[in-house]
Parts: sequence; C-alpha cells; structure tokens
Amino acid sequence: MSESAARPLTAAVVVAAGKGLRIGGDLPKQYRRVGGRAVLTRTLAALASHPGIDRIQPVIAPDAADFFRECLADLEPDLGRKLLAPVDGGATRQQSVRAGLEALACGEAPDLVLVHDAARPYVATDLIDRAIAAGRAHGAAVPGVAVSDTIKLVQPIAPGIGRVHETPARESLRAVQTPQAFVYATLVDAHRRAVAENRDGFTDDGALAEWAGLAVVVFEGDAANRKITQPSDLIDADRTFSERADAVSASAMTTLVSHLATGFDVHKFGPGDHVWLGGIKIPADRGVIAHSDGDVVLHALTDALLGTIADGDIGTHFPPSDEKWRGAASDQFLAHAVELVRARGGRIDHLDITVLAEAPRIGAHREAIRARVAEIAGIPVGCVSIKATTTETLGFVGRAEGLAAQAAASVRLPEICAELDAEAEQAARQS
Repeated sequence: MSESAARPLTAAVVVAAGKGLRIGGDLPKQYRRVGGRAVLTRTLAALASHPGIDRIQPVIAPDAADFFRECLADLEPDLGRKLLAPVDGGATRQQSVRAGLEALACGEAPDLVLVHDAARPYVATDLIDRAIAAGRAHGAAVPGVAVSDTIKLVQPIAPGIGRVHETPARESLRAVQTPQAFVYATLVDAHRRAVAENRDGFTDDGALAEWAGLAVVVFEGDAANRKITQPSDLIDADRTFSERADAVSASAMTTLVSHLATGFDVHKFGPGDHVWLGGIKIPADRGVIAHSDGDVVLHALTDALLGTIADGDIGTHFPPSDEKWRGAASDQFLAHAVELVRARGGRIDHLDITVLAEAPRIGAHREAIRARVAEIAGIPVGCVSIKATTTETLGFVGRAEGLAAQAAASVRLPEICAELDAEAEQAARQS
C-alpha cells in the first residue's frame, strides 16, 4: 500500500473571501503583492508544496474571480494541480468556511481538513506538520502561541474606556492562529448545526467547535506565522519576501546586469471631467483624447520597462488599431510589461516618473499614485518616485493643450540574458 493510500485524505480550506480593505486602498489585502507575488499566491504555494495536503479548496468573494486568476498565473503549475475550483464565500468568515467545507463534500470527502486564513502567507512546513499530526490525534486542534503582554478583561463603561474586572494569568493564555485541523465530518456537522440553530459570527473554527461540544486542543503555533492586518504588515512582508527572493537569485545567478531605459507618452486634452494618472482617477475640467484610458504615467512606465528588455513598445503589444483596447484600463499594460521582465529573470529596482502638465495638479494625489504603481509593479512603494513640472507656458503643455509624462526604469537582469541579447543583436546585424 502506498503512503498516500495509507494516510488519511487531507484537504485545506483557504478563506480568502474577505474584503480586506481596512488595510487601505481598493484592493483586498490577500491580492496585494509582497515580494512580487500576491499574498494569496504565497499562502496557496506554502500549502500546496506540503506533501501531506492532497487538495486545496479556495473560497473567494463573488467579484474576485479575475484577482484569483492572476494569483494562479503566478503559481507553479505542479502546485496548481492541487487546487480545486474556487467557490464563493459568504458575508461572514463562518459562512465562507462552510461554503468551502460543503464544496469538498461534492467529491471524495477528506478525512481531515485544515482551515487557513489567506492573509497568513508565512505558514511553515513544520507548523503544517504539527497541525496534521494534532488533527489526526485529537480530532479538533488549533495552533497557539504564548502571549508576552499582560491581558486585561474589561467591562466597557464609555466609548474607548473600560473598567478592569479580571487579569488572567498569562501562563494559561494563547493567541490562536491557523491552520486549524479537524476531522472533516465532525467539523462540517458542527457548521450545519450552527446554521440550523441560527448561530453565526464565530471568528474561528476552534470557537465554533467548542460551541458544538468538541474537545479542542491547542498545539504549538509559530510566532513567525503572522497575519497581515495593518499597512505596516504589508511593508514587512514585502521586505521579507523580497529578501528571500534576493537570496534565491543570488544563489542561482552569478552576475546581474543593470538595465536602464526610458519611456515617454503624451495625450491631447478633450471633453471629460477627469484624467487617469498612475492608475488614479483625478478630477479635472477636461479629459484626454486616447484609444485607451489615456494614462500617460502608466504608458510611459510600460515603455520604459519594455525598453529594459528590448521588447518593442506599448503599441507593439497593445496596438491602437485593435478595438479590444478601446477605453481599456492602462494598469493591465504595465502589469504585462512587469510580467515580461520577471519572465526574463529580472528584478525591478526603481521606477521614476515626471508628469509635465499645467493642470491638473498632482500634489494631493502623489502618494496614491506611488502606492498604485508599486502595487501593479509588485515592488515596495519606496522604489517608486513621481514628480511634476510645468513648461513655463512654453509648448503644447504650456498652452494647456495636453499633458505628458516621461519615465525611467532600472531593472537588473541575469548576465546570461544580457549575453543572449548581445548574441541575438549580432545575429540580426549579420542577417
């Protein structure tokens, strides 16, 4: 009997249906890029790479299918084979978990199920090992880490003020994490019972299992298994995963060659009440005349990145003669150029933009533009700069007939890529 046949069938439900907007911005936190890949992609990769997990059931928001497909595009094909088709979640975490559990029942039901938050991309192999072992041994188990702060139980007496009525001993307290492990049939029954009794609002499955009368054990968690909740968590995650990528790149490539390229775009003013700059919609007394959304910042950046790998320009990849791109959002143009750079093994070091316009003023939108460009490019916001200037009433910009942007991109590429480029160029000259 093979090892896979001898052990219980184990599935994981990944809860990714939350809006995750408390962290700021319009993009849910699970789809934000850290170190060049979405948080959810990293979480799925960590679970799928574990040999003890046989299948993974993602649960997403009904309007997040496009975001999820982008995550899959960054996932290694061999890992993606463990993923089942995503199902829509509900209005609460409890409803979303139940949707995932019910979806697993449609096929061969697993013996053991792990429930994990999409916003915990640091989940390590040994933590998953402990979860599976504890779930098999006890039927209901959650990871917990000891708390270092003194905890107070308070009774609210005014907004933001509470009166202490108990100080529990720290030795008995644990901060609970995911993945949480359960016998599948037991957990799905508990969820169905909660629905029948109109009980909702459980914030984790350990609490729901306790309510259902199950004996829940706490096994050793991992302090590094942090949940991304605050903007600072995204910054830390980006730094952490970028450093890991650098370490892998350093071991895989002997030399990196820096490539610098520029891009430029211009659009004439026309009817409208806004312009798009750097993926941000800015109110204005006029719009621009363009085939797409006319975002000069993203167009210039796209050309700059394409220039670093000598792969044509934006018109080559997205010809204005193609009606498919009429009115298209320009973030997809930049994202395409970013992926081409990554496909060549490149790392984007810095993006620099200068907007040339008499109006609109971008000062109030500068940080939003930096954040959006960083998000599309999958780089820290500190690696994006944006400036604006007028042309002192000279030229078409000075006459307020249109606006323009110029951009510079700095990219490091493996030396082998640079050598191949040189060989190709030489061959082209000789032909």
